[in-house]
Amino acid sequence: MAIRAVLWDIDDTLFDYSGADRRAMARLLELEGLPGGYATPDEALDDWRTIAGHHWARFSAGETDYESHRRDRVRQFLALDLADTEADAWFRRHTVHYEAAWSLFPDVVPVLDLLGGYRHGALSNAGAVEQHRKLTALGVRHRFEELLCAVELGVSKPDPAAFHAACEALALDPHEVAYVGDEPDTDAAGAVAAGLTGIWLDRGERGGRADLVRITGLHQLPALLSGDTRFGAPDTFG
Repeated sequence: MAIRAVLWDIDDTLFDYSGADRRAMARLLELEGLPGGYATPDEALDDWRTIAGHHWARFSAGETDYESHRRDRVRQFLALDLADTEADAWFRRHTVHYEAAWSLFPDVVPVLDLLGGYRHGALSNAGAVEQHRKLTALGVRHRFEELLCAVELGVSKPDPAAFHAACEALALDPHEVAYVGDEPDTDAAGAVAAGLTGIWLDRGERGGRADLVRITGLHQLPALLSGDTRFGAPDTFG
């Protein structure tokens, strides 16, 4: 059966999360100075990204809650034993610069226009309030029939239950849905294991995953969904 809907990851797929986060932190460091232990802003920026990934993985695994994972990121980055209110205040200052840097990737709106014949939904491992506000501010929330997020679902990708919940919200079977995301395991492989068609959006051209359907830009997606096999899709894809 043909693909009837495209289910989308949000951060670093539609929304340039990494770019916005890095620009925000660079601005905050410019205003507040380097935390102790960092020799250069680039070193601090790289470590902030690593710390964020570590604590996000803890949250995704159910080891901590959303607010606590953010506080722990701040404490580790600053190497300070901050009270919750102090960590929250620091993160709010970061958030001001982060939101000012929000942007979609340039290929997002053109491809959504081209894929007007498909239904669309979004499935994120973040929280619905934040992702709804983000997509609304970026002018694309109305493009997605459903927005499902791990914080409210109580289950995160790559758990099949997260993908199945999104398919149920769309009233479609998993084999009727393609999932597009920037993480090879959490997104593409997770979708495949749940019975969807998983597509890895490898914007950084990391490669090395012959087991996955892979594209390097969204401009390749319309042809892939229509059955063009140039990008590694099986002949029955579509």
